[in-house]
Amino acid sequence: MPLALWALTISAFAVGTTEFVIVGLIPTIAADLGVSLPSAGLLVSLYALGVTIGAPVLTALAGRVPRKTLLLALLVLFIAGNAFAAVAPGYNSLIAARFLTGLAHGVFFAIASTIATDLVSRDRESSAIAMVFLGLTVALVTGVPLGTWIGQSFGWQSTFLGVVALGLVGLVASALLVPATLRQGEAPGLRAQARVLTEPRLLLVYLITAVGYGGNFIAFTYLAPMLTDVTGLGTGAVSLVILLYGASVAVGNIVGGKLADRMGAIPALTLIFVGLSAVLLALGLVLTSPLATIAVIAIWGGFAFANVPPLQVYTVQIAREVAPDAVDVASGLNIGAFNLGIALGAWAGGVSVDTLGLAAAPYLGAAVVAGGIRLTRLSGRLDRRAGATRPVAAE
Repeated sequence: MPLALWALTISAFAVGTTEFVIVGLIPTIAADLGVSLPSAGLLVSLYALGVTIGAPVLTALAGRVPRKTLLLALLVLFIAGNAFAAVAPGYNSLIAARFLTGLAHGVFFAIASTIATDLVSRDRESSAIAMVFLGLTVALVTGVPLGTWIGQSFGWQSTFLGVVALGLVGLVASALLVPATLRQGEAPGLRAQARVLTEPRLLLVYLITAVGYGGNFIAFTYLAPMLTDVTGLGTGAVSLVILLYGASVAVGNIVGGKLADRMGAIPALTLIFVGLSAVLLALGLVLTSPLATIAVIAIWGGFAFANVPPLQVYTVQIAREVAPDAVDVASGLNIGAFNLGIALGAWAGGVSVDTLGLAAAPYLGAAVVAGGIRLTRLSGRLDRRAGATRPVAAE
């Protein structure tokens, strides 16, 4: 893989850390700023809102900006947002800082995905995107636990300063290693932008992303209370189990990219979603057994994030066919679909926990992911139908 991909991975590590680390700091921030836990929880929700809005909208608006220039500008915005959070004088300013940083997050992953595919041959695109998202998954394993410990030990402002340092490393690496001669398509017009919002095949891909990826978060959002209240593990053991989950995520991310390169996006996604649904079902069945639960979680993480590279590369592939002048916008919309899936999955999990109890969350997650399998197979049939009706070039 080109060195430029490692620069993108380092940057993605910084971005991923700031996205997820806030979850572990919510009690600390709430106590320090004198707000309720639900109010502090808005720091997560509004960040996701910034991602969802920023990914498609800013990607479209910045269509004429050279990709490397845009990448570096996004990292500067990301650094500025975290620096603002570190010195925020109160709750409202911290909310604004998180929303601002979320805007950069969404466009970063959209642009980084398309840059990654331009750096390699077509048969290695999924692996290249997996390299970018590896930074996000490694952040779950190392950046988030470390950032949480720093915030709890030295104040939550210290965590944001640490993320600023990570962002600066990513900025320098990207400036030095990402080539300035990247392919630059024409800025999409209004018609092209409308096409990625109305094209049925792309809308189906976004739905697959939101359902198949988001279904996992119905259970994952409540993993810690499930382990303590249902499985009966202690707090210290929960931390180790989550670390094991994160390590599995890192492996699954790479495997998912390789599967998509070898099998194609639709067969890979079908296999991954079947595995994820089965693992969630197994988790529900063994949740009262500590050893069996830990064993299932060790597999769960791999399936949970293995779908990310094939989903993103599938979006790029479909966009090249139906909206070739708005591929970046389509990529950005799919990043928004990931975050929409997280938000809806967490909400559905909360409803499930309130009405049916913690033990029901894995079963509901398995059912939703099973719906993602059906949507994936439908998309595959549409692909075959489109291929059958596509004119054959004259020899």
